[in-house]
Amino acid sequence: MDYARARKKAEEIVEQMTAQEKMSQLLYNAPAIERLGINEYNWWNEALHGVARAGTATVFPQAIMLAATFNPELVEKCADVISTEGRAKYNKSVEYGDRDIYKGLTYWSPNINIFRDPRWGRGHETYGEDPFLTSVMGRSFIKGIQGEGEYLKASATSKHFYAHSGPELDRHGFDAVISKKDEEETYIPAFYKTVKAGVSGVMGAYNRVNGVPANCMSVIENILRKEWGFEGYFVSDCGALNDIYEHHHYTDTAEEAAAASLKAGCDLNCGSCYEHLTEAYDADLITDEDLTRAAVHLFTIRALLGEFEEKRPYSDIPFTVVDCRAHRELNIKAAMQGAVLLKNENGFLPVDKNRALNIGVVGPNSVSVTALEGNYEGKASEYVTFADGIRRVFENSEIRMAQGCGYMTEELCSWDGHRNLYSDGAAVASVSDITFLCLGLDSSLEGEGEGADGSGADRKSVTLPAVQKKLAKAVLENCENVVVVVMCGSSMDIGEELLAKAKAVIYGWYPGAQGGLALAKLIAGEQSPCGKLPVTIYSEKNTIPDMKDYSMKGRTYRFIEEEPLFPFGFGLNYADISFENAGITAESADEIRVAVTVRNAGGCDVDEKVQVYAKYTDSKTQTPNFQLCAVAPVSVKAGEATRAELAIDRYWIKAVGEDGVRREPDGEILLYIGASQPDALSRKLGAPEPVEIRVK
Repeated sequence: MDYARARKKAEEIVEQMTAQEKMSQLLYNAPAIERLGINEYNWWNEALHGVARAGTATVFPQAIMLAATFNPELVEKCADVISTEGRAKYNKSVEYGDRDIYKGLTYWSPNINIFRDPRWGRGHETYGEDPFLTSVMGRSFIKGIQGEGEYLKASATSKHFYAHSGPELDRHGFDAVISKKDEEETYIPAFYKTVKAGVSGVMGAYNRVNGVPANCMSVIENILRKEWGFEGYFVSDCGALNDIYEHHHYTDTAEEAAAASLKAGCDLNCGSCYEHLTEAYDADLITDEDLTRAAVHLFTIRALLGEFEEKRPYSDIPFTVVDCRAHRELNIKAAMQGAVLLKNENGFLPVDKNRALNIGVVGPNSVSVTALEGNYEGKASEYVTFADGIRRVFENSEIRMAQGCGYMTEELCSWDGHRNLYSDGAAVASVSDITFLCLGLDSSLEGEGEGADGSGADRKSVTLPAVQKKLAKAVLENCENVVVVVMCGSSMDIGEELLAKAKAVIYGWYPGAQGGLALAKLIAGEQSPCGKLPVTIYSEKNTIPDMKDYSMKGRTYRFIEEEPLFPFGFGLNYADISFENAGITAESADEIRVAVTVRNAGGCDVDEKVQVYAKYTDSKTQTPNFQLCAVAPVSVKAGEATRAELAIDRYWIKAVGEDGVRREPDGEILLYIGASQPDALSRKLGAPEPVEIRVK
C-alpha cells in the first residue's frame, strides 16, 4: 500500500479543516464536510467471518473453526471473499446514498486476543490459545481483507490491544495485571506480527493493563508506531473511552479522558467521549497539532480505500458476487477443513451414504440456525442445518429428528410446551440404526457483554449442561451406534459415559451457513476430516486458574500442569499417516527451513496439517512445555507420500526471560514434526508418532 501518497492526500485535506471540523472527524460516525466535498463516513463495520450486520453475505465458519483448519492459505481465501462481498455491498450502498453504520470498508476484525481461559465467552471470536497460530491466521486474514494492490480492498483491524480475554462482566473496569514475560511470550506477539504484516487498524481494549486504560497507554505511540512502525489508525472499542472516567476512575471528567486518549494516540472514538474534545481544546488539554495528527491518520486510511479518487477502485465488483454459489462452496470447504475428529472407534466413520438406514438426528443443535452462525455474523441467503445436511447426503435413508431438550434449563409441566422432550429423543434413538447426537451451545450462551441471562457471557464451567447429559443418557440407552457432534466455540467436556460409549466424536464448532452440509459430507466420507484443535479441551476434573488471574501459569497447552481431555493440535482422520526422513534444509539468522516426508498408507486421500513444535532442554529460562512454530497443510493421496517443507521464524523459538526479552535459548532445542503436539496423550488418542530434529 502506498502510505506516502495517501498521507500526502490526507494532509492536503486536513489542512483545510478548522479545529472543530477535525474534532468531528474523530468520531466513528464522522459527518460530511460539504464545503470540502467530504462525504459522511461511518467507520464501524464488522467482518469476523463474513460481512456482518448489513444484510445478506456469505457466513463462513466462526473464527475459532477457521483456526481449526490450521490452513493459513484457506483463511486468506475466505477473507478475500469477505472483502470482495464487502466492496460489492459498499458499491451499491454508495450508489443508493446509504452511508449508515455497517456500510463502510473499515472492518474491526480480526480478534487476535489469546483464548487463555476456556470459559471466556468471546473466545470463539479468536484463533485459539496459541500466539503463533493466532499470528499466522491473523496475518492471512488481514492479507485477504486488504489485498495487495495500490489501494486497500478493505481495511482490517487487529483487536483488542492488547491483553483482553475476560472476564466479560467486569471488562469495563477490570485491570489485567501481567508480567513482562507473559506480555512478550503470550499477549503481544500476534499484535506485533500483524502490525509488521501491514494491518491498517488497531483497536484498543476496554480494560486497564497494569493500571492504565488500554486506550491511554504510552505503548500506542512508543511501541506500536515508533518501534513497530505502525502506519494505520488506532480506534477505541465502543464506549471504552467513557470507561476511563466512569469505571476506571483514571480521570475525573469526560474531557480529561478524551484528552488523555487523544494524546496517547487514539485517533478514533467509537462512542461519544470525543464529543467532549471541544471542552478539552478550550481548556488547553489538547492542541491543534494533536487533532491534526489523528485526523491525518484517519484520512490516510480513507485515501488508501480510494474514497477520493475520480474512479473509485474496485467499483466494478458486481453485487451478484454476494453469497454466490462459489462462495458457498468455499464456505463448505472451510467447514470441512475445520471440523475435528476426536474419536473414531474401530473406524466407525465414515458411514456409507448409499446404504438404506434408519438415521436419528437428536439434540438441541440439530436444526439450529443460530449455532451455524456464531456471533458478529451476517445473514446468509441459505442455511443448511445439521439435520438438513444429513437429509441431503443420506438420501437413501429414513431420517428422523428430535430436539430432545433445550440448551441449559429443564422445565417440567411447562404450559409453553417444547420443554421436556427427552422421551421424544429416546424414541427417535430407539428406532434408529445410527443416532447423530448434536449437542453444544450457541452464541447466546457464550459471547460478549452481559450475556443472555444477565450474569455475564462467560461460562461457569467446561462441562456439558446437565439437561444435555440427561438427553445423552436416554439416547445411549436406546441406540447402540451413537455419533456425537459438538457445536460450540470453546472447550466442552461431554462426560465420561458419553465419551466412552459414543462410536465417534466430531467437534463441529459454529460451522457457518452451509455447516450442516459440510459435517454430513465428512460423516459420509466425501472428504476425510483434517481439522486440529486450536484450543485445549479440558476435563471437568482439570484445575483451571481464576479467570481474573492473567498469569499464564497452568494455562493452555504451553503451560498446563495436568493432563487434559484432548490436547491442542490434536485431530484424527480416516487415513493412516506417518512421518519420516525429517531434516533441516537451510538455516539463516532469521529462519530455519525443515522438510519431512508424509506417508499415507490408508485407503483415502487426506489433507494433513503438518505441525512443528519446539521443546527446550536444559534451559535456565522457564520455557513452554512445547511451542508451535510452523504449520503447513499437505495433500497426500491414498498409498502415496509427499514431501512437506516448512519455514520456522526464529522469533518463535527464542526463550523469553522474566525481563520480557527474547534471547537465544541457553539449552538445546528439539523440533518435533508431526500431525499433533508431541505429547504422550496425543499418541495415546491415535495421533501418529512425530519425528525429531535437534537444533544446536
